[in-house]
Amino acid sequence: MERSLDTRVDQAVEAWLRWLPRWEPATHRGRRSPCRRCLGSPVLEAAGLASDVPHGVQHGMSTRIKAIVDAQVGEYTAKNLPLLQAELDEQTARNRARSYRPREDLAPEFDGLPLDPDPLPGQPFLFTIAGLEQQAAAESAPLPPLSEEAKRALRQEVRLADEFADEIGREVCALLLRHRMRIRAAVTEFVEPQIDALLAELTSSLDTPFD
Repeated sequence: MERSLDTRVDQAVEAWLRWLPRWEPATHRGRRSPCRRCLGSPVLEAAGLASDVPHGVQHGMSTRIKAIVDAQVGEYTAKNLPLLQAELDEQTARNRARSYRPREDLAPEFDGLPLDPDPLPGQPFLFTIAGLEQQAAAESAPLPPLSEEAKRALRQEVRLADEFADEIGREVCALLLRHRMRIRAAVTEFVEPQIDALLAELTSSLDTPFD
C-alpha cells in the first residue's frame, strides 16, 4: 500500500528525532563553501532549523526531506514523462556500470556533502575520492546525441518535473509546520547543551591559555 505524503514526512521527522541524540559537534576544520542543499532552504525554515542550528543538524533533516520530494517526483516522472524517464534510466544504468561509486548508500547525514575535506594550503592531496569518481565516470561511453526536436521535448518534460517538485516542496513545508515544536524541543534538549559546553570550554581556554 502506497504511503501518503504526510505519512512519509511523519516518518522522516521521526527518523531524524531518533538520530539527533547521537549527534555530536564536529571537531575538525570547517569548510569554506556553504552547503547548497541547506543554505536558504525553505524546508529548514518550515522545520524551525533555519538559524542558530549547526549545519550537521540541518543537513540530517534537509536530506531526509529531499529524499521524499525526489521519490514523489520520480513516481510522477515514471507515470507522465517518458522522455525524461528514459534519460534517467540511461544515466542510472551508466552509473551502475561504473567501477567506483562512492556516493552510494550514504547515511542521510552525509548524503550530498563533498566527498573530500578542503586541502590545507601548500599540502595538496595525493589523490581524492572525488577525483577517483571522475576517473570512473570518464570510462563510460558518451550518451548518444539528441535531435533538436527531442531536446525541445525533453526540456518541456524537465520543466514539468521542476514544477511538480516545487508543488511537492510547498506541501512538504506545510506538513513540517506541525512538527516544528517537537523539532525545536529536541534541539533544545540534545543540541544546545553540547554547544553551551563547547562555548564554556572555549571561554575557559581563553581565560587561562597556559593551563
